[in-house]
Amino acid sequence: MAREAVIIDALRTPLGRRDGMLRDWHPVDLLAHVLSGLIQRNQLDPALVDDVIAGCVMQVGEQAVNVARNAVLAAGFPESVPGTTVDRQCGSSQQAIHFAAQGVIAGSYDVVIACGVESMTRVPMGASAASPGRPFGPLMQRRYNNSSFNQGISAEMMAEKWKLSRQQLDEYSLESHRRAARATEQCFFSREILPIGLSGAGTATKDEGIRPDTTLEKMATLKAVFKADGVVTAANSSQITDGAAAVLIMEKRKAELLGMKPMARFVEFALAADDPVLMLSAPIPATRRVLERAGLKLEQIDRIEINEAFASVVLAWQKELDADLSRVNVNGGAIALGHPLGASGARLMATLVHELLRSGNRYGLQAMCEGGGMANATIIERMN
Repeated sequence: MAREAVIIDALRTPLGRRDGMLRDWHPVDLLAHVLSGLIQRNQLDPALVDDVIAGCVMQVGEQAVNVARNAVLAAGFPESVPGTTVDRQCGSSQQAIHFAAQGVIAGSYDVVIACGVESMTRVPMGASAASPGRPFGPLMQRRYNNSSFNQGISAEMMAEKWKLSRQQLDEYSLESHRRAARATEQCFFSREILPIGLSGAGTATKDEGIRPDTTLEKMATLKAVFKADGVVTAANSSQITDGAAAVLIMEKRKAELLGMKPMARFVEFALAADDPVLMLSAPIPATRRVLERAGLKLEQIDRIEINEAFASVVLAWQKELDADLSRVNVNGGAIALGHPLGASGARLMATLVHELLRSGNRYGLQAMCEGGGMANATIIERMN
């Protein structure tokens, strides 16, 4: 009988702004918080976990030396539980989910946790490339004519290629804040957010970056960040954020033996890669590939989470695929909630699976653009 990978549960921390409410949390402890919370909520013996696979982008300083294994130990798991850390840039924890589910299907795992963490306050973006030397060697530089591999410039290139105006980007971004504020007010995030204690006092239960009172007029006052005459601003880009998220994945029959009720099953996975200078366009071929493999059409997908690295990424994807935006990021995205790099893939999956259960819909799609011109895409199906 074929093995099937299912999601038992998924949760995340509330997301904190850079230098905000999570600034005093060491990233190892931040990830440990969601690992222990996932185990406790599901009353699972942690000794049963075959592996913990974590996404993390800046694997230096406090996030160095295999943050996954360190978080496993910090969470109080038995020393027999291993952990490994992967880097596929912004899609790192979505890749962790792929590796975990594929390991279950292959027979390597019965119980596995895919997760991710990024403290962008304590380990700044770009820190892993700050040591002497360049990550892009002479051969790569020669191939791309010494081009800039800068995501902000790439976001501008996306807007130019797909003829997206500043107003379109700002309008999309405003809607992201509105949707996130509405979801928060209506407690749509309550099952996916694991409250976390703050060093000053109290407990955080809500995302810190949502701006329910922002307006197009306020957004219009901001200058372009990456290009003097550009359209990409802080308002239509993802927020620099701290956070962690985790997904508990099992083989279906193992879940039944343990008395666990799966939330969803994995239908299909896909990867794609595109021009590393344009960089942010690969969700388009990744979406096409995962749909083809699943034998589905985009209109059959009820809920879609496309990471809002920049508004231009989502709008270019929508324009190319003629997607219905009423099904996309229905509870807001990284422009409002934040983008804690290595944690974002697991955060999107937590939001997607809980939204499928809340809405009673069937199919969900997740896709993310990634540094180097790559993308992951995943389709899941609700089971209860």
